[in-house]
Parts: sequence; C-alpha cells; structure tokens
Amino acid sequence: MLVERDNIGIFGKMNSGKSSIMNLLTQQETSIVDSKPGTTADTKIALQEIHGLGPVKLYDTAGADENDILGEKKRKKILSDLKECDLVLLIIDPSTKDFKTEKDIIDKARELDKQILIIYNIFNCEDEDRINNVGEKISLLRFYKKINLRAVEEKYRQPLLNFILDSFESKNQKIELFPFLKKNEYYILNIPMDVETPPGRYLRPQAMSEEYITRNWAYPISYRMDLAKARSNDKNENEKKRFLDFINNFKKRPKTIITDSQAIDILSKWCPDNIQLTTFSITMINYFSRGKLKLFVEGIKALKELKKGDKILIVEACNHSRIGEDIGTVQIPNFFKKKYPGVVLEHNFGREFQENKKLEEYKLIIHCGGCMISSQTLLARIKDLEAVDVPFTNYGIFLSYMQGEDTLRRVLLPWNIKI
Repeated sequence: MLVERDNIGIFGKMNSGKSSIMNLLTQQETSIVDSKPGTTADTKIALQEIHGLGPVKLYDTAGADENDILGEKKRKKILSDLKECDLVLLIIDPSTKDFKTEKDIIDKARELDKQILIIYNIFNCEDEDRINNVGEKISLLRFYKKINLRAVEEKYRQPLLNFILDSFESKNQKIELFPFLKKNEYYILNIPMDVETPPGRYLRPQAMSEEYITRNWAYPISYRMDLAKARSNDKNENEKKRFLDFINNFKKRPKTIITDSQAIDILSKWCPDNIQLTTFSITMINYFSRGKLKLFVEGIKALKELKKGDKILIVEACNHSRIGEDIGTVQIPNFFKKKYPGVVLEHNFGREFQENKKLEEYKLIIHCGGCMISSQTLLARIKDLEAVDVPFTNYGIFLSYMQGEDTLRRVLLPWNIKI
C-alpha cells in the first residue's frame, strides 16, 4: 500500500550540524557525523513516523557550499531534493561569517514556495550572541520561525519535534470544499458570465463546485444572472422576477446559493432568508488556505482604521486578460474611491507578490480566491504576511463587507464563522 508522506529536508552548509539533526530526529545514527567537511557525500533518506504528524520522509542533504567539481554535482542533487520537499529545515551555524549559502537556499525555497523553518545549531556559548548578526545579514529570515538548540544533545529532540509540529502545515491534511454540504439537497451556482468568462468551459471555482456537489450526492444547479439588468433602474424588476421564479420552481427549497462575488450586491437583497448564501471566492480562499478563512475575516477589520495615505495591496494570483469590469483592477478600486478617498492602491499579479520587498508598508492585503495557485503557494504567502504582521483579507470578504456587516455575517454563516 502506498503511504502518503510529508517530505522534510535538512539543508545548510558543510559542518553546520545537518546530520546531527537527522540523528536527533531518528534517534539513531542514520547519518555519519564527523568534523571533516563534506562527510555527507549524498543525500541520506530515512522513513519515520512522527507522532502528531504521521509518516514522513527525511532528507539529510550534503553541504551546499563545497566549491570543487564534486561540490557542483552535490548542489544539483540538493536542488533536486529541495524540489521534492514539503518542509525545508535550514540549519545555520551562527559562528560562521559568510551566509551566501543560506541566502541561496532561502531564495530557491521561496521561488518554489516551500515551507521553511530555521534551526540555529549552537556549538558554544558565544554562538547565542551571534544570532542577531545573522538576521542582519539575511533579511529574509524575518519571515520565518526559528529555534536555537544543540543538535548533539538528546534533550533538544522534543523541543525540535514540538517546533515542527507547531509550525508545519502538512499537505496530507484533508479539507472539504463545502464542509456544510448535505446529501440530497440542492445547491445553486450563480454564474453571471461577464465578458471575461472564457467560452466553452466553466472557470475553475465553478467547475470544482459542480464536481464536488455532484460527487457528494447532492444536486448542483447553475443559474446565469444578468447583472447589467439587475442593476438597471428600468429592467431590474424583470430580472428579479426571473430569479425569484427560478427559485420558486423548486418543490424542495435549495439549501445554499454560491455566487460570483461581484453579484453579492444583488444576491444580498434578493436571496430569500431561508436559503444560505456565500461566494465562490470565499469558498476558494478557505479551500486553498486549508481552512484558514477566519484569518482573512479578521483582516477586514483593518478597513476601520484606514486613513489618507495608507497603502493597500490588491493581489491577483493569476495573469488573466483583464477586460471590462475586472474585480481587482476596476471594481475594488471603485469602492476605495467612494469610501476611502486618499488611500493608495497598488497591485501584484502572478508571482509579483513573491518578489515584493515592501510588504511591511501595507495596511492591508486584499487577495483573490487563489484558485489558480497551489495551497503551498498560498500558505507561503500567509506565513510571510503573518511574520511581518500585515493583515490580509479576500475579494469575496471585501465585496460582501462593502454591502454592510449584515451581508458579511450572512455569507460567513455557512462556514460557522461569526464577526
């Protein structure tokens, strides 16, 4: 039987204590420990069960700072191992002076959206005093959790395990797309289909929702709302009647409406009180953040303290063609012009967020649903923002909040989150 394991890699310079960390975790001499540089010539692998985490695969990699021809071959193997790992344990000896190797490992791990934890391996008492100097030389360390220990002492094993358990997000954690779904109930997908909707297919959130509802023995029903008519003074009554006629055709009341976020201004008024309401964007951010929706809800509170000159970053995970009333570049900015004049808006698209050196400057990050990036990427972004203490929220939460706190409460009700 194939066992799903989390891959944990141990990386760093020669003689930083990588093999000692491996042995500390496995409680045996899995790797040879010697003061001679380059003792680990190839990656050592160990399969282990960690209580509280489950089955893992441990990688004890060679030193990444060897400069001869063999060292170059080792670095290629180290990069290959890095790509396979879910968690990077970066071992740092604070007594060294050149930290280029550690910087390179962090840069590559960030490029690959890997989770990173920092372990300062203390060889002597003076090393503790040198740790602040390491942080000054490697600015990206501010994003990551750290622990100080002596890898050769058994008493540090449990603190190290606790550190990993408290900090690591396992890829094997099961998350449901709609945890509130019930068998044999109807779920309406409200899909306005604007000019950005590609022909011939649903967008990923819509397709994922339809598949999940069907697979779990419930009934997805798609409905196309005409937003232009719904917002028109002359035609909105006809469009409202069409919507209510559709709802009232069901002998059994639909359980929930999942709507495109840009239609929440209409659905918040038209959706009957006895039908739950939420959005695709909220669904996606909860799913791809692996259940961290509450963090994005907390972030919306930052809007109450905004003042002129504050900077907001709007983050779109993909680089789709933006035409018409795009949510990130048109609709959200329009709300800020009306409600928060003088606030400065900036945008990041695709991987631009990963390269953003100014995260601390923003009072709030507004992220899209994240449906076109992996959970690994989204979790890496969350960890960065938590490290620099910048609040973050989501398109669906923001657009619902713009209709009033009652609307936000309503779209969060299916998720059992209160504000």
